[in-house]
Amino acid sequence: MSIHPTATVHATAIVAESASIGPYCSVGPFCTVGPQVELASHCELVSHVVLDGATRLGERNRIYPFAAVGVAPQDLKYRGEPTRLEIGDDNVIREYVTISRGTAGGGGTTRIGNHCLIMAYTHVGHDSVIGNHCILANAATLAGHVIVEDYATVGALCPVHQYCRIGRHAYVGGGTTITQDVLPFSLTSATRETHAFSLNKVGMERRGFTKEQLRKLHLAYRTLLAAKLNTTQALEKLKAEETRGDEVEYLIAFIESSSRGIIK
Repeated sequence: MSIHPTATVHATAIVAESASIGPYCSVGPFCTVGPQVELASHCELVSHVVLDGATRLGERNRIYPFAAVGVAPQDLKYRGEPTRLEIGDDNVIREYVTISRGTAGGGGTTRIGNHCLIMAYTHVGHDSVIGNHCILANAATLAGHVIVEDYATVGALCPVHQYCRIGRHAYVGGGTTITQDVLPFSLTSATRETHAFSLNKVGMERRGFTKEQLRKLHLAYRTLLAAKLNTTQALEKLKAEETRGDEVEYLIAFIESSSRGIIK
């Protein structure tokens, strides 16, 4: 067992002999830490946390009671192959969250970036990739192979179909079923049906987007969502704009690389 002298482990916790617990970590009551788990410095397992599999946590992560992190994927094809979960720094993982490690057929690794808030009862399926500064609200349910890009928010009670992507700075309203890719910078929600209805202007202003960047994106979204053009025609019009800017370039590339189609 590799427990740094500055780390604290509660007497009721079970830590495997080959686990690695870094400096100033705290392993609370009734936690279980498996033999392939690695914790970098200043991580806190509040209590009743299960860490399993080849799971590595970066610095300053806090995990709340009854979370199960790095557990075997919920995939009938999984036969115990060696797969991983990689978690970055400064994440908060709340009560009853489940995060599965990867599968051999999906690349082998589930990844979570830095500064994410993963709220209670959320599920992150195998081989999913979560970026930086993401929020997954209560009971968001991500199937396998989902990609959530930087600064995206997935609202409460949102099921996300496998292989879908949530674009960066997107905001998905609570209770929205996602079966196709969510446009970056969009507000996407369900009324009678799921659709993108606006630019996530407030969130982007808070993150320092300039008026000129927002203006260009607003014009691009008007072309995509309000003009009487199909997606191919809208992309051709956007590409014809000589001063479209980096954000619109990324929007175009996101749409063109979509395999499941986009929500409009």
